[in-house]
Amino acid sequence: MTNQKLRQTYYGAVNFLTQKFNLKPFSSGNGENTVAYAKWLRELYPDSKLWLLWDGASYHRYAEMRDYLMEINANLPEEAWPVTCILFASNAPEQNPVEDIWLKGKNWLRRNFAFNKTFADVKKCFFDYLQDGVFPSTKYDWYRPSPQII
Repeated sequence: MTNQKLRQTYYGAVNFLTQKFNLKPFSSGNGENTVAYAKWLRELYPDSKLWLLWDGASYHRYAEMRDYLMEINANLPEEAWPVTCILFASNAPEQNPVEDIWLKGKNWLRRNFAFNKTFADVKKCFFDYLQDGVFPSTKYDWYRPSPQII
């Protein structure tokens, strides 16, 4: 494969109600892109209260995201916040159903290895498989009965 040193960062969230995966590529994982992703999710679900269940990635906790949450949740009681972020326990990927989706995407790439000759091919194959895909999981039930969890 050519371009082996190139990288792509993806942000992804699954809607536990529809089981639809919402994937968006970014240049890197950082506070600015984390906020951009949260804003994009709000555009997708404008009438919903979002619960973002996140792993311990440092950029999920950067000042940009904290500032964004303070801005949109300002002066509202917690039950009225438009976006609530909940962190998984440290080093517990088994709690995160999105980790299972990432693995499915990686396995899809492995099965289609012969068709991906360039890094652009790999990105397209991965994105096309995961974008707006529906991925059922029994793990979603662990986090119910909230009205809208992303």
